[in-house]
Amino acid sequence: MSIWARIALAGVVTVSLNTVAQAKVSAAEAAKLGKELMPLGGEKAGNADGSIPAWDGGMVGFKPADADLRRFEAYAKYGGTDKPLYTIDPSNASKYADKLSAGHLELLKKYPSYRIPVYPSRRNVYAPEFVYAATKKNALEAELANEGESLLNAVTGIPFPIPKSGKEIMWNHKTRYRGLGVTRFNVQLAVQTNGSFTPYVLREDVQFAFSKEGINSDALENVMIYFLQVTTAPPRQSGNVLLIHETIDQVKEPRRAWLYNPGQRRTRRAPNVAYDNPGTGADGLRTNDQLDVFNGATDRYSWKIVGKREMIVPYNSIRLADDRLKYTDIVKEGHLDPQYTRYELHRVWVVDSEVKEGTSHIYKRRTFYVDEDSWTILAADIYDKRDTLWRLQEYHPIVVPPLQGIGPACDTVYDLQSGRYLAMEMSNEEAAPTAMDFTLDHFRTSNLAKVAQQLR
Repeated sequence: MSIWARIALAGVVTVSLNTVAQAKVSAAEAAKLGKELMPLGGEKAGNADGSIPAWDGGMVGFKPADADLRRFEAYAKYGGTDKPLYTIDPSNASKYADKLSAGHLELLKKYPSYRIPVYPSRRNVYAPEFVYAATKKNALEAELANEGESLLNAVTGIPFPIPKSGKEIMWNHKTRYRGLGVTRFNVQLAVQTNGSFTPYVLREDVQFAFSKEGINSDALENVMIYFLQVTTAPPRQSGNVLLIHETIDQVKEPRRAWLYNPGQRRTRRAPNVAYDNPGTGADGLRTNDQLDVFNGATDRYSWKIVGKREMIVPYNSIRLADDRLKYTDIVKEGHLDPQYTRYELHRVWVVDSEVKEGTSHIYKRRTFYVDEDSWTILAADIYDKRDTLWRLQEYHPIVVPPLQGIGPACDTVYDLQSGRYLAMEMSNEEAAPTAMDFTLDHFRTSNLAKVAQQLR
């Protein structure tokens, strides 16, 4: 491990916890939710010097007009017009090394033009009251079984707001509240070393079945997320459709996936849409399990909580979502244009994962940095089979008022070895995300041909 990586990990308080907890916390622990803990489990208080403020309810009640949804000026009350407190560049990186990931330190070494603008910390995360109530109930009842691949007795809210294992934190990320449903565009830009790219445009319809108010586990029929992805560009790929039913008990039934090819007019099962198989339209820069930083089964890795740490991470990235920007404004040679990114100091859970003996993955090890407020993975250091730092992944989050939850302004995967990178989950030049409540018929295999034909 390089000196930069060792510095980056300094100050982490190691917590000795089992890799798979059989969950449930005591009534006394659960009673902390909504008091010293925010309702989703983060510490309510700020830090000692006030650089991380106390959580005061987030952006609850904030409803910008549709035309202002992606304009930073509309978010002035919540930091939209803030100016950076300071900027980290290669000349001063060592001063902030204990607050940065190994990947961010490597980017600062690799690109003299790379900058990390650090803004005032704003704890804008919030969720509906029914999610808070469900989270408290889950704290008392939720369990993991089958080596952590089966989530039991949890629905609607965060399963493990007071986590005892790394796998519990990953389940919190996978089930975190992002609204009930959404239709959105996911534009992927595989950026070459000279800064060139060809947009790969995906329209995605998602129903977060797990998050529905009043739902029970039996009614979910073992599906927590329905996901339908349609390729709209480039033209040669237009009309390809991917359908996923993401299961809750992945031992009882693994992820269900299907692909529809308009040329063949055929729907077929797609068991390879998982793990380290190449992600759609990413030019080899991400695996299937890297959409949303991590998704799917956790069974190929061992997981442990390293500790909780104050870190400078992407946060409240409303400028990056601005619909007045073109992709060419944002995406530059080597990295995103720093004038549009925003980083803040926040507390994160550090979760380390390493490939288990007897399994395989192109990534030997990944270290995830998970927001304590929303349970969103904000960054990941990714290592190859030689245990050399290979990639850095970032999630640039925004609060999406129509969803009352967190969504991406952009998600990046920097290949630190090749100098290429992937910018994805962008929609600056597309329609804004729209809150939806789909019927489940929309996510049936019989609907795929119809969805594809609508593009032709």
